[in-house]
Amino acid sequence: LRSGPRCDNFRDPDGKLSNDSAPILLTEIDNSQPFTLTARVTPTFNDRYDAGTLFIYANEDLWFKFAMEMDERRNTRMVTVRTIGTSDDNDHDVITERSVLMKISSDTRTIGFYYSLDGRDWQLIRLFKNDYPAALWLGLSAQSPLGNGNTVLFEEISLTPKSITNFRLGL
Repeated sequence: LRSGPRCDNFRDPDGKLSNDSAPILLTEIDNSQPFTLTARVTPTFNDRYDAGTLFIYANEDLWFKFAMEMDERRNTRMVTVRTIGTSDDNDHDVITERSVLMKISSDTRTIGFYYSLDGRDWQLIRLFKNDYPAALWLGLSAQSPLGNGNTVLFEEISLTPKSITNFRLGL
């Protein structure tokens, strides 16, 4: 999936910047049923904030992205951004590998975001209440908010109608 130049999905908390232009490939799901979305994500990382992301999308004012992103120091990090009108921005672990497995899972009450370097051990990034509507979309996105574009390779994509059983361990 390729992002063009200056494409992002982010709404600054101060209300001064809103950029909802990054491509998102979405599929509709029934959020009243459990689900797990997993993908291996490999961004090219040309410029700051280039990223490959997994998405939860309800509408233009309510969405959540989980990203492998290059930060302002050119470190690769796991990042989460929850948007309810405006966006928050949470930087998590630094990742030195070129690609990472990412997972979003819900048992209909709780949603967890996880990453793994080997597909066996999963690291919890964020856990929160599933207060999203029954009609929901999950997807993939590429972004390049400051750069000239970013290509992200998504592999091993899986969307299953079941959740993990241990939200702390991601299993």
